[in-house]
Amino acid sequence: MSPPEATGPLSGFLARGRPLIADGGLATALEARGHPLDTRLWSAQLLVSRPDAIRDVHAEYLAAGADCVSTASYQASFPGFREQGYDDAEAAGFLELSVALAVEARDRYWAVQANRTGRLRPLVAASAGPYGAYLADGSEYDGRYGVGFGVLDEFHRRRFRLFARSAADLILCETIPSGLEVEALLGILEETPDAWVWMSFCCADGARLWDGTPVEEVARLCDRAARVAAVGVNCVAPAHVGELIGRIRTATDLPVIAYPNSGEVYDAHTGTWHWPANGAGGAGEPVLDARDWIARGAAGVGGCCRVGPAGIRALRRQIAGVPLASSGGSPGRGPGAARPQR
Repeated sequence: MSPPEATGPLSGFLARGRPLIADGGLATALEARGHPLDTRLWSAQLLVSRPDAIRDVHAEYLAAGADCVSTASYQASFPGFREQGYDDAEAAGFLELSVALAVEARDRYWAVQANRTGRLRPLVAASAGPYGAYLADGSEYDGRYGVGFGVLDEFHRRRFRLFARSAADLILCETIPSGLEVEALLGILEETPDAWVWMSFCCADGARLWDGTPVEEVARLCDRAARVAAVGVNCVAPAHVGELIGRIRTATDLPVIAYPNSGEVYDAHTGTWHWPANGAGGAGEPVLDARDWIARGAAGVGGCCRVGPAGIRALRRQIAGVPLASSGGSPGRGPGAARPQR
């Protein structure tokens, strides 16, 4: 495991020797509560119309056992709000509100003494979705955007720096399907000295990001960067998670956090999820194979699309008492191996 100073906001959780539990899908929980998410802003639309609903879902995940909640900003961006008729000042206000709602839910939860038993103060991660989320066409499951480095840098920079100044504990760059996009985000991080990042990749299979970049390649980029608190994968099929963890662990000893979807497949044309014809699955909350992922080297687990609060509660029960697999180092470096100077 990386030394505490290398993992920033996660250090206290990793020092316990138990896995961190991330939350589940925000949109999944909002839709279950009857909120329609049928605009290009998706769950971020409720920052405008029903912010209280977002705060309530954060509270539900905390009660289910999440050690970290991510903000309702995955699909929120300056150009995205601009296209919906809001100016940049209003967009900044909505992004700031996304953090404030998560912080308020966390602080309310932590103010109740009974909630502190056996727990550390939960974290708030400011969610920064990929360029594909702004396109709102399922491009996070493709990664081949057809744009250059400059476009990606411009898209992410302003939102990233706003989150760096916020009360969030770290920035969660999640569902990133493109190696070029990882490079752009790490470049912005290098120029933002107060920020810590958790980088989570979206992968087509057990080896590659959706644009074809080997997962080991982007893991090495993160390993060489300063202030990357964790790496991992999200919104991938659970069947691929074990192999992806193993590949990442050969490239870095940064903590690995995995939070896949339920196993259902998203159809970008219809905007619906369905179980693959040749796969297992059915109605209700999935049971994710978190014990295996921890044994393979995951330091944290959670859920993404189609995994709601009940799934996180089941996940917490499943891994109760399960220790982290090792006390340090990746399989490629050996236990306790020192990380390179950065």
